[in-house]
Amino acid sequence: MIEDFHKLPPYSLAKPEKRQLLLKELNELTEMHRERCAGYARFLDAIGYSQGQAQKLEDVPFVPIRIFKELDLKSIPDEQVFKTMMSSGTSGQAQSKIYLDKRTAILQQKVLLRLLGDYVGPKRLPMLVVDCPATIRDRRLFTTRGATIMGLDFMAKKMVFVLNDDMSLNLEALMGFLETYGKDNFLIFGFTFMIWQHLFDVIEKKNLQVDLSNGYLLTAGGWKKLTNAAVSNLDFKKRGENVCGIRHYVDHYGMAEQTGCIYAECAYGHLHASIYSDVIVRRYQDFSPCGFGEPGFIQVLSSLPHSYPGHSILTEDKGIILGEDDCPCARKGKYIQVLGRMENAEIRGCSDTYAASF
Repeated sequence: MIEDFHKLPPYSLAKPEKRQLLLKELNELTEMHRERCAGYARFLDAIGYSQGQAQKLEDVPFVPIRIFKELDLKSIPDEQVFKTMMSSGTSGQAQSKIYLDKRTAILQQKVLLRLLGDYVGPKRLPMLVVDCPATIRDRRLFTTRGATIMGLDFMAKKMVFVLNDDMSLNLEALMGFLETYGKDNFLIFGFTFMIWQHLFDVIEKKNLQVDLSNGYLLTAGGWKKLTNAAVSNLDFKKRGENVCGIRHYVDHYGMAEQTGCIYAECAYGHLHASIYSDVIVRRYQDFSPCGFGEPGFIQVLSSLPHSYPGHSILTEDKGIILGEDDCPCARKGKYIQVLGRMENAEIRGCSDTYAASF
């Protein structure tokens, strides 16, 4: 079924067509994972989900995201495990373990490239990474943070890290990159708090002349620390433009438990579900679906998880659905706003975990 999605632009389907395609795929995934993952089968039995087909997306059974911290859930034999993704967590916290076979890993990369390509274009561009090389060199750090960087490697013409392993700015690497690639479009990637502290702060305090105006800044998390410091999304963007000329921003919402299926931010500040995914917001009291503009728990649906039962997950994040099929950017599908973590939920987020110790 997933091949049907690849034939279409990633934000091209209006509600009726998208729901029909996605519902068929999710129903197939539910039954496939029931057959191949004993733990997931027991979960479906425990919630009374009998074998059959959900009639609408809201009926697709969801697992709580914390289940991946407590159970090893995979729908493939051990010998087919190609990569194990670990979610981030502070010291002493359990981490989600997500098991990928080669097919699922390739599928995630393919879809991520299609989604980001809709925002920055399909060409491979040089990428400036606001992080240190140890993030991908040290396997102990290879959680969501390192995996996200490695996941973007295939869409980068050249990848240059601009922080040293002690997190100081490598000015030689930065200026060398700009001298070679700065006159044309390029990508910048980093986690928001790290960009704020290790790039913007340093450039401003040292009064450096750095022109990143041709860069497209892709960010992924790190907002908790900035929010605690009373820095808004708008503050972040204004400072980036004032300090080094950045005008193009693509933030996104995503998680290790559904790698590849991101909700990317358009020019109007809306986070968009693609044809590969959908989002439902559920009421705190009884988990019934919320209406547009009504806050609740975010449930994420994805057609990508084939090696583990992560196609329908209830997160511990709060959010609202702003609209569907009518964003001024012309992308079809639902668009959302993330309001933050539920109180008393575990701290999570790759860059926030890093930031807590720095």
